[in-house]
Amino acid sequence: MGKLLWQPSEERIKSTNIYRFMGLINKKYNKNFEDYAQLYQWSIDNIPDFWATMWDFAEIKASAPYEHIVDDLSKMPGAKWFQGAKLNFAENLLRYRDGHVALIFKGESRDSTQMTYGELYDEVSQLAQYLKELGVGPSDRVAGFMPNMPQTTIAMLAATSLGATWSSCSPDFGIKGVLDRFGQIKPKVLFTADGYLFKGKNFDSLGRVADILKDLPSIEKVIVAPYVQKDPEIGHVPNAVCYDDIKDRYAPGDISFEQLPADHPLYIMFTSGTTGLPKCMVQSAGGILIHHMKELLLHADLKREDTIFYFTTCGWMMWNWLTSSLSVGATLVLFDGNPFHPEPGALWKMAQDEKINIFGTSAGYIAALQNAGVKPGKEYDLSPLKAVMSTGSPLSEEGFEFIYDEVKSDLQLASISGGSDINGCFAGGNPMGPVYAGELQCRQLAMKVEAFDINGKPVINQQGELVCTAPAPCMPIYFWDDPNGERYHAAYFDVYPNVWRHGDYIEINNRGGVVIYGRSDATLNPGGVRIGTAEIYRQVEQIPEIADCLVVGQNWKNDVRVVLFVKMAEGHELTEDLKKQIKTTLRTHASPRHVPAKIVAVPDIPYTLNMKKVELAVKKTIEGQPVLNKDALSNPGALDYYEDIVELKED
Repeated sequence: MGKLLWQPSEERIKSTNIYRFMGLINKKYNKNFEDYAQLYQWSIDNIPDFWATMWDFAEIKASAPYEHIVDDLSKMPGAKWFQGAKLNFAENLLRYRDGHVALIFKGESRDSTQMTYGELYDEVSQLAQYLKELGVGPSDRVAGFMPNMPQTTIAMLAATSLGATWSSCSPDFGIKGVLDRFGQIKPKVLFTADGYLFKGKNFDSLGRVADILKDLPSIEKVIVAPYVQKDPEIGHVPNAVCYDDIKDRYAPGDISFEQLPADHPLYIMFTSGTTGLPKCMVQSAGGILIHHMKELLLHADLKREDTIFYFTTCGWMMWNWLTSSLSVGATLVLFDGNPFHPEPGALWKMAQDEKINIFGTSAGYIAALQNAGVKPGKEYDLSPLKAVMSTGSPLSEEGFEFIYDEVKSDLQLASISGGSDINGCFAGGNPMGPVYAGELQCRQLAMKVEAFDINGKPVINQQGELVCTAPAPCMPIYFWDDPNGERYHAAYFDVYPNVWRHGDYIEINNRGGVVIYGRSDATLNPGGVRIGTAEIYRQVEQIPEIADCLVVGQNWKNDVRVVLFVKMAEGHELTEDLKKQIKTTLRTHASPRHVPAKIVAVPDIPYTLNMKKVELAVKKTIEGQPVLNKDALSNPGALDYYEDIVELKED
């Protein structure tokens, strides 16, 4: 059982949005709920009533009301949400048009800039006029190959104001990675910047864009936002126009928001694509809007007076999630660049300077801070900070304790878990509840999440498959180019009929907390006993001689043996003594089952572009199977080290 690290005060609990929401439920449905557990149980027992109340609480702007919340809760996939409603996603994010700061942009090593809600609305209106003249409308896709800068947000809002469907990836993607994604969905317009900054260096994007366009004939216009240069040369990019020239051509005005059904396609999100072409998951405007507002208002406790930041690129779903904070009227901080440049505490200096209240990041970043010896709470004034959020991979107990010891003792640490598949979370933060080391605080409201054992039965205090046994409005409406729904069904519903199997290995405890043990498809099975990879990472990453590690199960002599790959910290070697130390640590603090049969030093650990370790690609490589799509990796050359390792051919 995790150690209790934080408990909100009674005053803080009563000031939260979720406490106010619970009061609304009590009044509306004659209940007397006093805590999250009661509210959660009601939300999964009364899913339509929950979403009806959430629609009102979030003040969703719609030109026509819904006729019913959901047509058939027993149907998954395929449940229809908010039928009859007409709305526009961008209109809900641009409901404010005043002098309150909407966006703060901090490019690496540059001074920050600000944009008010009024300025944001005006610039979206200018761009929307241009896109409308190009003929962009509800049947079109618009794509962004952009840094995390204000023009990316503006482009998405302008496109979706016209009913177009938005998709994006970050400019560090290789040409094949971009074509694997945008080549499937055939966008009409492409937004790009002239380049991006990383670790103090400028990188050109326009050369790659010119090459991408050779294999992307659907693109009719390329809109280039200046970033690296004030006046970039765009003559070599076919059908290109400068973003600033568009602004000069149109006067700001009222936006005519296209009113569309709630299930109109809003976003196309992509899987990482390490096992083939990325899957293109199409998500609805109404579903994503209400789901994001639920998470932001109730689980993140976001208020209009708050400043929220998430360290993300435009190729990760956290960009979409952060952008929806505009619907609350909060101030969003956008950062582009390396989080350790020009110094390891760069993001915390930004948090101090911009008075950030909610700071979002990844477990990998928190581990890197620990290893670098950064002590943000001692080095910067973080008094406005009320919450830290972490996702991307399981946050270790030591990571939890680091936040409370070295960042701030009085804040909510919300470790959250979900995916691009739902553009949100299955489990995460509860502003009314305590924080225990290593645990996500709760299953999120109206998400009927269970841990299934090998017999497909829900279990408590046991590890199992993360499943969701009822539909939610955030689930994809379909996969792109999947007319019979076969790929969608195969992705989530083939193992347990009518139940969403997410692919994570979890444990739900008696108090409702959730522990994530890693991807279930990467779960180890030595001797037929299932072991989550996160349990091994947690122990090994605490050893100072180890910079990074990755663990896989190797098929060996009719069983599976655990193989641990370690990337050594600078100045250290993998000695026999260190191998013994690693094994002793795992045997003592995890179990004998967690002790690897082989420990092998490698120069690098492969990661996806969204900074997730790729255990499956390594497993395939060591077993001589092809890895179909190395372009989905941020460091594809790293896989070469895993071919023909002599030690893995020996007992």
